[in-house]
Amino acid sequence: MKTLLDGIRVLDLTDENGFLCGRMLAELGADVIKVERPGGDTSRNIGPFYHDIPDPERSLTWFAYNLNKRGITLDIKTGKGRELFKQLVKRSDIIVESHPVGYMKEIGLDYPELKKANQRIIMASITPFGQTGPYNKFAGSDIIVQAMSGYLYICGDPDRPPLRVSLPQSPLFAGGEAAVAALIALYHRDISGEGQYVDVSAQQSMVKNTVNANSLWFTYGMVLERSGAYRVGLGSGTRARQTWPCKDGLVNFVIFGGAPGAVMNKILAQWLKEEGLSTKQREEMDWDNFDVTKFTQEEWEQLEAPVAEFFLRYTKQELFKEALKRHMPICPVLNPADVADFFQLKARDFWVDVEHPELGCVIKYPAGCMRFAAMPALKIRRAPLIGEHNLEVFHGELGLSPEKIDEFKLNKII
Repeated sequence: MKTLLDGIRVLDLTDENGFLCGRMLAELGADVIKVERPGGDTSRNIGPFYHDIPDPERSLTWFAYNLNKRGITLDIKTGKGRELFKQLVKRSDIIVESHPVGYMKEIGLDYPELKKANQRIIMASITPFGQTGPYNKFAGSDIIVQAMSGYLYICGDPDRPPLRVSLPQSPLFAGGEAAVAALIALYHRDISGEGQYVDVSAQQSMVKNTVNANSLWFTYGMVLERSGAYRVGLGSGTRARQTWPCKDGLVNFVIFGGAPGAVMNKILAQWLKEEGLSTKQREEMDWDNFDVTKFTQEEWEQLEAPVAEFFLRYTKQELFKEALKRHMPICPVLNPADVADFFQLKARDFWVDVEHPELGCVIKYPAGCMRFAAMPALKIRRAPLIGEHNLEVFHGELGLSPEKIDEFKLNKII
């Protein structure tokens, strides 16, 4: 086996609402063919663009989510386009699509129809609210899905309206769930010989992943509120700071109770003492029996005051390095430049240079986050150009003559 998904082919009909799924499967070695309409997918027009030049071949969003895929153009709404697509289905294992509910049936390519071409085919559909239920045909942008999953409610500061996470989140959650579900269906097929249809709801994907909101409700009957830089849910109605300003940015640190907190708090108390920031409250604290649920908000603020003053004396890297020596979890809040320069990621060769001959440059990309002992590192290819692999697929695999391909191009089928 060269890769985990060696010999598995995926037909990717998704737009920006689902194409992470195909990228994840491609990272595992599947042959993912991105099927675009003639002229290119509309998601190619999503910025930002390389060197800020708007162009469907320079979308950084397209670059990011379509790595390692091959690309063809095909109008699947036309009769000949459907015929060619079904020929590809016969040679494929998984189809991923993110069209509105009912669209694939309207154009004669729903799962029952495609199963006639290949009984073993697996099809995963990604939509805002799923294929069934009263909202199944509703449109849903990312901010709508974030809001209707409860995700928006817990993001932001308590004294301000809910805050949407800047980059679209629901397509990523849904795309990730679709990739996992497709692999489960693939495993089931290997056992049973049967393909199946996979219905992925972006809303449900986000509800499932609303951090600790679910566990707080089921455990304590507590609704997690927006808390900004603070930690809530301590049992006493208090809030404890999690994100702290430092000399050049922010660090993350939480004052815990219990056995783990006792160890950490003693170390911090000694560190503050060395800095001349010890207080009577800290000197007299019984850290072994420190119960965060018994502290009032005033006592919390007294406890935090010297810590806040201390963090402002140092940079985030100074705090991080010294905290590591003292076995304390003080973590820098990294900005994009910090992440790109982070020594741990560099040490694991996380960043790889990918050639873009059409742009005359090399662009640095994040490699896959997983490594497998039985699988060599996958060579990363840039996202496909519009119709880049048309000849390779339609002529080399389906046997169409170059002349026929030119004819189909003229008629906007390819």
